[in-house]
Amino acid sequence: MSKKLSFIQPLLKPWQTLTALMVVGVIVLGSGADKSIHTNLFSIQPAFAQRIAPSDVWQAVYQQLPDLPRENKYISKENGQVAENSTLVNRLIRYHVYTKGRAPIYRLDWKLTLADYLGANEIMYDTTYPGNDSLRQNPIEGDRKAIIRLTRSQRDALVQVLVNIFNPTSQNTQSPSPNTAPTPNTSTTPQPPQRGGAELLK
Repeated sequence: MSKKLSFIQPLLKPWQTLTALMVVGVIVLGSGADKSIHTNLFSIQPAFAQRIAPSDVWQAVYQQLPDLPRENKYISKENGQVAENSTLVNRLIRYHVYTKGRAPIYRLDWKLTLADYLGANEIMYDTTYPGNDSLRQNPIEGDRKAIIRLTRSQRDALVQVLVNIFNPTSQNTQSPSPNTAPTPNTSTTPQPPQRGGAELLK
């Protein structure tokens, strides 16, 4: 038996080597095909930025929420005129997507961004805030005050509209969310103590 194994073993080594080379070749050749997968997994932000430009999104937000403050009275450094397209929502989206690199399809990420404006999360820096390099006056303080003046329901509506625009499928996936709460906890009335409880404790 040992003679047979000694005879077969040299024959297996080249095949093992060839198999290993084939696996490596498949990985190398397949790296081009996997590039799009890696791009989708690790570069979500640029993909969304290319598909939906902030210049288009902020207009859709104001169409659905016309009462939101625009904060677009700042003067452009380039031409000295009022930059009407530099709105609060436009700068909010740019701060969220480009400055902070947060996903635009999740409510939690948008709430974190609003928490930045409210001074309850991460520090906002003047030098990196959108509009600092294009407007004569940095709009960061005015934008933060505008967000603070919003009611909680207005901020929730803003978050929901942004998520719906960037991720239209969320309108269908989030509708049943109120029913996800466990049913046993729906009753808020206090339950009377069971009879005989003191006897059981004894």
